[in-house]
Amino acid sequence: MFTEIPNQRPLTPLLDGINSPTDLRGLAVEQLSQLADELRAFLLYSVARSGGHFSAGLGVVELTIALHYALNTPDDRLVWDVGHQTYPHKILTGRRDRIASIRQRSGLSGFPKREESPYDTFGVGHSSTSISAALGMALAGKQQGVKRETVAIIGDGAITAGMAFEALNHAVHTHADLMVVLNDNTMSISKNVGGLASYFAKILEGSSELVQQHNATQLADPSPNSTQQTEAELETLGAGASAAALFAELGFFYVGPIDGHDIGALIQAIQGMQQRPGPRLLHVVTRKGKGFQPAENDPVGYHALNKIESELTAQAKSNDPSPRYQEIFGAWLCETARSDKRLVGITPAMAVGSGMADFATEFPGRFFDVAIAEQHAVTLAAGLACEGLKPVVAIYSTFLQRAYDQLIHDIALQNLDVLFAIDRAGLVGEDGASHAGAFDLSFLRCIPNMVVATPSDAHQCRLLLSSAYHHSGPAAVRYPRGRGHSVVDVEQSEPAPVGKGVQLEKGSDLCVLNFGSLITEVQPLVKERHYTLCDMRWAKPLDAELILSMAASHRGLVTLEENAVAGGAGSAVLELLQKNQQTLPVLTLGLEDIFYEQASHTEQLAIAGLNAPGIKARIDLWLAGLP
Repeated sequence: MFTEIPNQRPLTPLLDGINSPTDLRGLAVEQLSQLADELRAFLLYSVARSGGHFSAGLGVVELTIALHYALNTPDDRLVWDVGHQTYPHKILTGRRDRIASIRQRSGLSGFPKREESPYDTFGVGHSSTSISAALGMALAGKQQGVKRETVAIIGDGAITAGMAFEALNHAVHTHADLMVVLNDNTMSISKNVGGLASYFAKILEGSSELVQQHNATQLADPSPNSTQQTEAELETLGAGASAAALFAELGFFYVGPIDGHDIGALIQAIQGMQQRPGPRLLHVVTRKGKGFQPAENDPVGYHALNKIESELTAQAKSNDPSPRYQEIFGAWLCETARSDKRLVGITPAMAVGSGMADFATEFPGRFFDVAIAEQHAVTLAAGLACEGLKPVVAIYSTFLQRAYDQLIHDIALQNLDVLFAIDRAGLVGEDGASHAGAFDLSFLRCIPNMVVATPSDAHQCRLLLSSAYHHSGPAAVRYPRGRGHSVVDVEQSEPAPVGKGVQLEKGSDLCVLNFGSLITEVQPLVKERHYTLCDMRWAKPLDAELILSMAASHRGLVTLEENAVAGGAGSAVLELLQKNQQTLPVLTLGLEDIFYEQASHTEQLAIAGLNAPGIKARIDLWLAGLP
């Protein structure tokens, strides 16, 4: 058991000889426990220096070894859900010496990525997709006449999502040769909630030696008839049989729960289940953060680590007085809830990341963590709004995409009074393209009845949250990851009317129309060249009066947003000008029609040409082409 992160690279003689799972399968079973110890030590050392997801990988070290040892990967397919836990998988599949580059520009992805390795069979990052993808692969193999094993590895948090159950249901219908490994650690990012989480907890509490004997008997008899258990047998097994009953009723052959840190038992179970046709589910119990005492004690706090930084960098960050956007939201939420008893808060398993922890503590009866169920979160809000409450849905931009139909059909079509606090809007740095909030302005502004706010700093975020909250109807406030570049002045609460922007700098020649937090990147250029700068505040409705007056008094307009140019705020400005028959040059600055891969946020802005030098260069190039 580690209590501190190693300062020097640990000695790993067995791990150093593993350059592929073929090498791994050359070891004796008796050597695998030592390999697990070495892998865990190396993981602690390397992730602390690269930064990245932490506790989940520590918890699946033995499971990862067992899967690659028992299966013939990559011919046999492993499909990992979400991907937070795949660092050990990457280390064992030829990427050990590159693991320090994880989540960095041109480095290894923090998630499985098909372009990176043949062992990464499916690109992930969002939850609850593994069973569907693995089922597709299994059915493709059947159709092509290829004999191989296909395994989906999914956590007890991810399996709560509706998509996972849709896939389980369809897998039984197809009789596909599919193995599902349920990694049960009672955690996703935060503590799992809901009926299914409670159900699994009861199973673990009630598991017994009889259950283990039953598992051994099941694995020893590969005949299809042995999957049918009598009611008397299930009653004898007690609580441990409840999962067997659940999955057996669905049509899965079930084994478990077994110790997910016992490599020998894992290998035996996986090999035994390979002898059976059809859908099978192996239930393993692991501990998130296994082997590192601080992470075992606090798996939420150690879900991910920042890399070890120099003292100068750490000092510079600590001297930044501006709050993080989720802190602004969290403080505003509690303050508003104290004065408005209608307010209820909803999150799809992102309470801590969204800044809702204090609200959950102060108002437990008005807080709803619905687990990883974005669609349900949105329609739950619709139902609450129908009865006169005021739901605030805190959700990351990239995850709101998963509930788009509910947003349109259940909220906007009925013009229900729901506020969406959309965190992680824009590029998100090291988490890469799968987590970027690059499209929300585009997919929100086309929805009737929606209003969309784009605060430029911490203070504006607080004001616009209040404005959007008091608006009657669907509203969204989108804000980025990180700090707000200003101090919130609670005493200064000037009105922020819906659809009204503000002119911050009065100049000539060009007018910059800013939507969001990139204002800090363009302000130096505006001051240097005496351009006009308007903080538009709202992407919908636009401040038509302000925009048209700027169009009439300037040579050209520049729109700026950390969102896709296609369909974004700049497109809205062009549509307004066209509607009003205004003709003048307009430069739309934003994210181009590509997925921006992982790098630091600073590097991503430079790549996109949305940092201060990039904006200046793009404006100069555009001006050079004007008549």
